[in-house]
Amino acid sequence: MDEDKGEEEGESKNRQCLNEKSVSNSDSQNNNIVSSQVQNTSEMADFLGIVHQDSSSCENKQRTLPPEGDHENTSQFFPLVSHRKLSLNGAGTANGAGLVTSPVNAVGKASSTGTLPPTSQFYVHGNKAEYMVPSAASDFMANFPALICSGCLGLGLGNGPQLTGTCSANSAKTANGESEADFMVCGQNMFTHASQPVLSPPHNQGQAVYNWQSTKISVKERLAYLYSTGSMTDIQFKVGKPPDHQIMSAHKFILSIGSAVFDALFNGHLAASENLIEIPDIEPTAFSALMRFLYTDEVKIGPDTVMTTLYAAKKYAIPALERACVEFLKRDLTPDNAFMLLTQARLFDEPQLAALCLEMIDKNTTEALAAEGFTDIDLDTLCAVLERDTLGIRECKLFSAACRWAEAECIRQNLTLPTSNNQRRVLSRALRLIRFPLMTVEEFAVGPAQSGILEDREVVELFLYFTVNPKPSISFLDVPRCCLTGKEQVVSRFCQIESRWGYSGTSDRIRLMVNRRIFVVGFGLYGSIHGPTEYAVNIQIIHMDSAKIVGSNDPTFQCDGTTSTFRVMFKEPVEILPNTSYIASATLKGPDSYYGSKGLRKVTHESVSSGKVTFQFTYAAGNNNGTSVEDGQIPEIIFYT
Repeated sequence: MDEDKGEEEGESKNRQCLNEKSVSNSDSQNNNIVSSQVQNTSEMADFLGIVHQDSSSCENKQRTLPPEGDHENTSQFFPLVSHRKLSLNGAGTANGAGLVTSPVNAVGKASSTGTLPPTSQFYVHGNKAEYMVPSAASDFMANFPALICSGCLGLGLGNGPQLTGTCSANSAKTANGESEADFMVCGQNMFTHASQPVLSPPHNQGQAVYNWQSTKISVKERLAYLYSTGSMTDIQFKVGKPPDHQIMSAHKFILSIGSAVFDALFNGHLAASENLIEIPDIEPTAFSALMRFLYTDEVKIGPDTVMTTLYAAKKYAIPALERACVEFLKRDLTPDNAFMLLTQARLFDEPQLAALCLEMIDKNTTEALAAEGFTDIDLDTLCAVLERDTLGIRECKLFSAACRWAEAECIRQNLTLPTSNNQRRVLSRALRLIRFPLMTVEEFAVGPAQSGILEDREVVELFLYFTVNPKPSISFLDVPRCCLTGKEQVVSRFCQIESRWGYSGTSDRIRLMVNRRIFVVGFGLYGSIHGPTEYAVNIQIIHMDSAKIVGSNDPTFQCDGTTSTFRVMFKEPVEILPNTSYIASATLKGPDSYYGSKGLRKVTHESVSSGKVTFQFTYAAGNNNGTSVEDGQIPEIIFYT
């Protein structure tokens, strides 16, 4: 009660000080308001405050302007207008008047009893207009009628500035005719000399530029301005881990309408009450990209920030930003980063991105395995790759890559040395996914058999598989890998089998062309007519126009003396482009074999999974050991689509 009483006494004293001349003048004047909207002069007086100030009648006249940007001490502000009932006199009379013609159109005039110091500043805070007096303004006299415009309080200055609509003003002049700057009433309830440095209201820390709203046409532009300046923020985040963390400010409302997680954080039943929220698990650049997106719909990400931004988008449930990150990763996907992105896609549960990474690895297996990111993947990702049927690489190279990964994993697990035993230990189940039976006996002998990773019994088991016919059952998978999307397929070009085809060191060759892209992984060749025999063979595919060897291998193969064909594989799948001529070549060293006859010039191979592929076979000029379209060796082409 004492406090309220003190406030009332203070207000009374202030009103008396500020309106001493006004009261005496208004007693002798006819309080008459001309208005088409307001019928009651008393009601208008309740709504409109008019102040006449004489510097000699105010004990606060020596207060000075605070330093620029320092608005903490509001006692330095000279109070001019209080929202009180004051007597009114006629519109435009000597002591000033306010004339309200409609709720959104206010006109006011001031008397000529004083001038306005050119360095004066005004702003409105709450229901009070306050005036800041510079120290040089020791003799200040002016009558300022208060103007009401759409709920905002304004001041009429000099000889009649006008405010029309909701936020505009004409230029003002002081009583002596000196030109002053424009004045406006704006959404921040602030107005000032346009020619002076802008003074922000106490709640805004001086970051906003006066009247910035008038230059921002769209909502997006206005929100972008708030984002860039940090004006009127009401929440702060400490983002990142010390010592690299950053303090970022934001607006709860903006974040809440863009993210259900932020909405729950600020407005839910368990809403946080603190004004500083720590986010140590997100990098500042990623959180900044997230906020930029929520404010402006702009996506600002790069190769170095896309994964952390994707994590932030998932954490705060912003699916549109998630999609933008995934689309960026799709465009940026290469064999060099395929394994790195595959690991992240599996971590962030992005199956679509993971599938694209695996497809890239299928098509560019050799390049992807050679990238640095391959050795950084986890065991689960390694197994997911090794179990695929569509890898385009020879199994011996796949084994070598797995050994490189095992060495890196030994270091990560702080194992003393990357010994063969330790490598076998870290490979664990991944070792069973390497298809050793698909190697040639030579590849197996110089690689896995001598690595020490396989146990002795496994080495013996595999050697028996390579050398014994019929082949025994084996614990390792022997299903051929199918590059790209289809299963392994075989096209045969002969209708009949004959006996006795001899070899003297000359290559058997045939020219071929296909109507769509395929990958040739090997040939089917005829074996000995004299029973089980081993052949040494060199196989090649030559690009005819450039004479470049695009695929080759020098394996050995065992035959059982039957008319069956035997698989002889390239080290890697060989890409065959459509409508391009290639030479298929095989040079055998061994006894006479079977051969094919009644050959076909055109063979169309069709499968449910990959559709049709048409092969055209023609004669290969030069030394070809007698092989032609009609008869000879190379009866089968083994390929994938």
